[in-house]
Amino acid sequence: MNGFPDTLLIEHRAPILVLGLGNLLLSDDGVGPALLDQLAASGERWNGQVEFVDGGTQGLALLGQLTGRRALIIVDAVKRGASPGTIHRLTLPELREVSQRRATTGHEGSAGELLAAAQLLDELPDRLFIVGIEPGKIATGIGLSENVQQALASASDQVACLIDELL
Repeated sequence: MNGFPDTLLIEHRAPILVLGLGNLLLSDDGVGPALLDQLAASGERWNGQVEFVDGGTQGLALLGQLTGRRALIIVDAVKRGASPGTIHRLTLPELREVSQRRATTGHEGSAGELLAAAQLLDELPDRLFIVGIEPGKIATGIGLSENVQQALASASDQVACLIDELL
């Protein structure tokens, strides 16, 4: 009992986190940061309820970013064997399936390790989604392939709709 009526108690939760993962030096693996840039450009529409973080290839160093979030959306390259430019929307169990396979991007195993560590520490947000684009080329080079570049607008729209649903 703190002397305040229960109606005045408001639980403080950190904004929804949109976390871009990827390596800009590995062609299509840079799709996460590219998608994050598009989303962040219109970020003011969510009035500070969404935070955009470029996680690059930091892996476990990002663990503190997940603390206290009501939701997490990871944007990244996700290789599942589909045609390049295919947009994937995954939940945590589906990501685990992808992560258990051999890493196919410059950091994919680290994303799985990050989420596993967050879950172990009970820091994993209740709502977690991964919106990824199937890469065409993961090799040394700067810039996205044509199919992946063309998928950016649609993937950005899907993430924006997801954010609206979560708010």
